[in-house]
Amino acid sequence: MSPTDPTGRTDITTVNGSDYILTTSCDATKFTLNFLIVIIGLIGLAENVTVLWLLGFHMSRNAFSVYIFNLAGADFLFLFFNVVHSIHVIISIFRSIFISQIFNVLFNFAYLAGLSMLSAMSTERCLSALWPIWYRCRRPRHTSAVMCALLWALSLLLSILQGEACSIFFNGFAHGWCEKLDSIIFAWLIVLFMVLAGSSLALLLRVFCGSHRIPVTRLFVTIALTVLIFLLFGLSYGINWFLLDWIENFYRVFPCNVYEMSAFLSCVNSCANPIIYFLVGSIRHRRFQCQTLRLFLQKAMQDTPEEEVREQCYSGKSGELETV
Repeated sequence: MSPTDPTGRTDITTVNGSDYILTTSCDATKFTLNFLIVIIGLIGLAENVTVLWLLGFHMSRNAFSVYIFNLAGADFLFLFFNVVHSIHVIISIFRSIFISQIFNVLFNFAYLAGLSMLSAMSTERCLSALWPIWYRCRRPRHTSAVMCALLWALSLLLSILQGEACSIFFNGFAHGWCEKLDSIIFAWLIVLFMVLAGSSLALLLRVFCGSHRIPVTRLFVTIALTVLIFLLFGLSYGINWFLLDWIENFYRVFPCNVYEMSAFLSCVNSCANPIIYFLVGSIRHRRFQCQTLRLFLQKAMQDTPEEEVREQCYSGKSGELETV
C-alpha cells in the first residue's frame, strides 16, 4: 500500500540542465493537493497544539476532556505525518528522491487512533444519556484514561503488524499474512464505524424523539459536529485505504492522485475539530463572546443545560448573573 501513485514515477523534463517542469496534469494536481495539505496541515498543527496545551496544563480533566485530548493528539500526528510526506512529494516532483513506505504505517496508526477516540467518546456520551444513573454511580473512575491507552496500543500494534506482514519494515511474515492483517484491520475499521454511527444515532433519537428527551448541551453539539465533519471529510481516507488493497489495478480504475484527495479531506477534518471546539464554546444566544480560548474550550465540553448553568453561576457579591 503506497500512498503515492505506484503505477509509475513522475515524468520530469530538464530545461538548460537545471530547471524542471511538470509534464502531466496528474503531476500538477499532485503538486497542488500536496501544497494544500502542507498549508492546511500547518494550520491544523497549530490548532491542535493549542488544544493539547490547554487541556494538558490549564484545565482540569473529566471523562470527555480525556477523549478530546487524545483525539487532538491523534489529529496532530496525522497532520504532522501528512505535512512531512507532502513536503517529500513536492520535492520529489522536482528532484528524484526515495519516499519511504513507512509513511503508510504512520498514517494508518494516526487514523486508527483518531477514529477509535471519536468512537469511544460518542459511545460514552450515548451511555451517559441512556443509562444516567448507572453512568454516574457505577462507572469506574479512570475508564476514559484506560480506554484511550488501550486504543492507542491497539492502533499501534495493528499498524506495526501490518507493516511487518507487508514487508515494509523487514522481511515480512509468511506468505498470505499481509492479506490477513489487511482483513483484520478492515474489520476493525468497520466495527469502529458501526459503533460511531450507532451511538450517534441513538444519542440523536434520545435528544429529539421519545417522551424522555434530554436537553441539548454544548457537549452534545460538539460531539455531533465532530462526528458529522468526520463523516463528510475524514471517512474518505478509510474508504481509499480499503479500496487500495481490495481492488486490483486501483489506480487504473480511479482517477490519478486519489490518495492525495482523500488525504487532503482527512487533513481538513483534523484541522476542523479544534475550530468546532472553540466555535461551540464561543457561541451564546446566537452571538460571539470575546473570551479566552481556555474558557471557550471549557464551555464546549459543558454537559449541563444553559438554564442550569446560569442558575449555578449567580453571584451574591454583585447581585448579577455571571455566565460561564
